[in-house]
Amino acid sequence: MELRPILALVLSSYELSPRGIHGVAHWARVLENGLRVAHETGANKKIVSLFAVLHDSQRESDGHDPLHGPRAADYARRIRSRHLDLTDDEFELLYQACDGHTHEPTHPDITVQSCWDADRLDLGRVGVTPHPSRLCTDYAKQSTTINWAHDRATFGVVPAWVEEEWGIDVTPRK
Repeated sequence: MELRPILALVLSSYELSPRGIHGVAHWARVLENGLRVAHETGANKKIVSLFAVLHDSQRESDGHDPLHGPRAADYARRIRSRHLDLTDDEFELLYQACDGHTHEPTHPDITVQSCWDADRLDLGRVGVTPHPSRLCTDYAKQSTTINWAHDRATFGVVPAWVEEEWGIDVTPRK
């Protein structure tokens, strides 16, 4: 899925640093986590991909910001007609994934579960090791999955394709 136009739109009004803990590198790791989880769960990869770049797009702070998920869901609704090619059912899943990603423990739909796991697997960036009891899917709960994602998050891995495919330089400034 081509995410570059959505990223450009999001970044044009993003209030935080794209290099911050909820910025582009996080979105890219959430995307990679989500696609791995979706491969195993059968989740809708288009929804997982859009969630990765939208779920934190409306944060007003890198700290406590409990309403950023609902704001991201509302933002997705505002841009849907011009920028998101989704069926009504797909959009509802994206909306629910963004809206509940910080406060809901689980969801009955495997795509929403996969989105939430993708984000939670990246908690190492803030010094938290994901715990299986806080993850939704069997694949994400596996120690090999947790360790792989946690190592990448802890070391702040920026996937090599971010600059080439997304056209975004997230090299730390000196």
